[in-house]
Amino acid sequence: MNASCSQLPVATGIGLRAAHHERVRADRPDIAWLEVHTENFLGGGATPAMLELLRERYAISLHGVGLSLGSAEGLDEEHLARIAALVQRIEPAAVSDHVSWSVTGGVYFNDLLPLPYDDDALAILVRNVTRFQEAIGRAVMVENPSTYLRHVQSDRAEPQFLAELCQRSGCGLLLDVNNVFVSTENQGDDAQAYLAAIAHLPIGEIHLSGHHLRQIGNRSIRIDDHGSPVSAPVWALYERALELIGPLPTLIEWDSALPPLETLLGEASKAQTRLDAAKRSAA
Repeated sequence: MNASCSQLPVATGIGLRAAHHERVRADRPDIAWLEVHTENFLGGGATPAMLELLRERYAISLHGVGLSLGSAEGLDEEHLARIAALVQRIEPAAVSDHVSWSVTGGVYFNDLLPLPYDDDALAILVRNVTRFQEAIGRAVMVENPSTYLRHVQSDRAEPQFLAELCQRSGCGLLLDVNNVFVSTENQGDDAQAYLAAIAHLPIGEIHLSGHHLRQIGNRSIRIDDHGSPVSAPVWALYERALELIGPLPTLIEWDSALPPLETLLGEASKAQTRLDAAKRSAA
């Protein structure tokens, strides 16, 4: 694990969403850490204060979805300043965002849109990630995307693009194993080869989530929806990632069709069993 980009415990965590705020605050479930979407805590009032309180019991990871690191016009400095203030207040164990763009010309799209993998996009991303890190005074992690198409101008594979980004900006990688499975299945690539190609990168965290299969015309597409249990092939790919990379902090991410808290904790327990086995193997 890259200590410079993550101080999370090497254990499992869950994504904390609004529907579970009260239960988690009242019951303090037995879980090592919590991850929240940064943008949900940028205002005043009760939610940042709740996060400050939970920080006394849990390691906290701030996972952004709105900074649009791939935007050619640069980062929204007001948004960035609010993130920096939250980081200073919460002192999280990790900060992350996505290899994607979602803003152009002041218009915000409600999605994490893919980038071409070429020199121009890489230069923009390096510039924006560097600015992000300067603003908050620490290294961040960036998450590999789930993709459904390949840009015609891409001149290198995603693992190479991510490696160059990490090397040139000093950031770490948040490895979403479900995204690897979804992207490689959709594009006819080899998920095992993908993992082997990124195993040497400074990876500080792993995400696990669910997806669904959709038929569009005569083609089947896997859709990353974070709305179901982790699938059997993704569990197998996670086990392979642990073999290649070693034990890492692992998050169960669930954002749509949110289940009871017990379901999330059950998924986290499944991940913890695999993580414990990886720890024994590493020892």
